[in-house]
Amino acid sequence: MTLLALDINDAAVSVLNDSAVVYREPGFALLEDGGLTTGKEAYANARMLPRRIHSHFWSSLSTDALPDDRFRHLSSADLVSRQLEQLWTVARQHGDRVTVVVPHYMQAEQLGLFLGICNELSIPVASLVDAAVAATRRQYVDAAPVHVDLSLHTTLMTRIGQEGQAQMQKAELVEAAGLSHLYDAWIRTLAEAFVQQSRFDPLHTADTEQLLFDRLPGWLANASAGGTITVGVEYRGIEHTADIEALALVSAAAPVYQRIVSQLRTLCRADETPAIQLSDRAASLPGLADMLKARVGGEVFLLETGAAARGALKRTREHTPGGGVSLVRQLPWDQAPVEVGGDAQTPAGGRPTHVLFGNTAYAINGKPLNLGSQPAQGERHIEFPEAMPGMSRKHCSLAVENGQCVVRDHSRYGTFLNGHRFDGSAVLQVGDLIRVGTPGFELRLITTEASDGS
Repeated sequence: MTLLALDINDAAVSVLNDSAVVYREPGFALLEDGGLTTGKEAYANARMLPRRIHSHFWSSLSTDALPDDRFRHLSSADLVSRQLEQLWTVARQHGDRVTVVVPHYMQAEQLGLFLGICNELSIPVASLVDAAVAATRRQYVDAAPVHVDLSLHTTLMTRIGQEGQAQMQKAELVEAAGLSHLYDAWIRTLAEAFVQQSRFDPLHTADTEQLLFDRLPGWLANASAGGTITVGVEYRGIEHTADIEALALVSAAAPVYQRIVSQLRTLCRADETPAIQLSDRAASLPGLADMLKARVGGEVFLLETGAAARGALKRTREHTPGGGVSLVRQLPWDQAPVEVGGDAQTPAGGRPTHVLFGNTAYAINGKPLNLGSQPAQGERHIEFPEAMPGMSRKHCSLAVENGQCVVRDHSRYGTFLNGHRFDGSAVLQVGDLIRVGTPGFELRLITTEASDGS
């Protein structure tokens, strides 16, 4: 029996065997009166027929009717079934069972429905494996590994535990931060460059907008080297070109990147060195790796194409189909460990000197500054004007530790950094917002200008 790996991340639904990728198509579906197509054919019409394109069917897998009145006889499960059917037509020429790599956005109910579809299509599923665990094939010594990948509509990040093997410890989704949102931002930026430099608007027609969409991945690959790239589209026999700086593409993506950074920072504690493991999708995005290294710190590690599928394939051969199939959330390492720490980068966000609450700035130094509903006598504290639900007597504290500004949570309700609850402690940067209580008091981290003595 020959085992294949099936990765059901909708950014590129893929099947791999030991030597090659045998199927890779995006999770797109095109619904027309004459029928249903999925994958590359649907993707090729994404900007031509946008009202007939569906791209959420993997992430919202269910038997509920589609919202389009013309196709209410179909559900997202029907679209997944069609793509799986086309996939298996190709894949079964290379193997007879699959280990499935599961992205975090797939919930238990959706996995049950997915297994039912596979059963109907006679696709033997040997095992289900968490994608981040499958991609983590080595131990990061003296570091806290976090795996980062993107789907069409979300960024997926998973903190990996390392007690004897790779284990899924905590996972987060950054909504509206997937490839589709980044592509929209980059297409708008490219269109503006065309208008400014050649007076040609490629968004004026569906044909040229689709050309931008089709060629964008290649242009992004060129932009990853930095500098200026030349982009071009042909319309009615005339070639229109524009030059665009790679930094302009990074700037267009910055709002999404900042949200990824903000949530990623809450997955690493103050006394840990992050080991940020990027999928090939994440690594190929202009400026993302650099921003993560600068704003989160630690070290960044770039994975090979199909790393999650390859990692699952190598480490799940002992599983055989039959009986119940549960999601595997831990796997042994099969590659040599890597030492992290000595040259790891410190976050470049700037160390706060004060926290601002209301109209008062409170200094942050080596003596903890406590926040809570009932400060103890003799402690440095911020006095809140009223009681707030969800606040502990000693809720959290801020202090300078080892040259960093650190917040430590002491509450049972949680403390929030830029809207995200963190685990235990976090390193603070200038501009951060701390929230305590519900709906909460917000405090901003600031720095003051150094005095020159004049």
